[in-house]
Amino acid sequence: MDIKFQGKRILVTGAGQGIGKDLALRLSKYKAEVIALSKTSEHLKKLLAEDPKIIPVCVNLRDWKATRKAIENVLPIDLLVNNAGVGHVSSFFDATPEDFDLVFDVNVKAIMNVSQVVAKNMIERNVAGSIVNISSQASQAALKDHTIYCSSKGAVDMLTKMMALELGPHQIRVNAVNPTVVLTEMGRLGWSDKDKASNMISKIPMARFAEIDEVVDAIVYLLSERSSMINGVTLPVDGGFLAT
Repeated sequence: MDIKFQGKRILVTGAGQGIGKDLALRLSKYKAEVIALSKTSEHLKKLLAEDPKIIPVCVNLRDWKATRKAIENVLPIDLLVNNAGVGHVSSFFDATPEDFDLVFDVNVKAIMNVSQVVAKNMIERNVAGSIVNISSQASQAALKDHTIYCSSKGAVDMLTKMMALELGPHQIRVNAVNPTVVLTEMGRLGWSDKDKASNMISKIPMARFAEIDEVVDAIVYLLSERSSMINGVTLPVDGGFLAT
């Protein structure tokens, strides 16, 4: 399947490392004009060293007003990937208000904020578009000691459906990708304990974690016109975890 994004401006949040970094590089390879957002300037510098064509935006997504201003400064945007997210591990009783606010600010509220600015501009320009939100298998399956994280990703799934409902009439599609554990640098570190990893892998019919490219492939497809009638879905990239 030949996919190109020539003439398209694509914003990727959380593009400094992990899935977001690989996605930004892939989209640039597919001829898109990529705008990479990260709160960490050093990560952006490393990304630009690999591909100087990418446009950097350094802003903390927890700052509502600064984020809106930063996005407005790089409009127009044709396609959007809300990839930025934070993980958090704690039991239900150990969860704190500060933890809750951090995770929901980045994982949920930032999606609404960025998407409001981008989608409003799409509608003003009368152009069709696609938005992909990065969720998780944890949105649909409770994971021990992930109370806040699972809750935030459940909110992402419903926010995705609401956006699809309200933006669909404007020909803006909104979908989510829901990966299992992904073997990014952080993923490898977080699941380096063999017993912990084995327990999770035992619940995945394909008996392995996901590679970054496998998640990027799904995102690229949902961004592209090849998925022109797909709207409001939550697409697992989990080797069958949610099927069991």
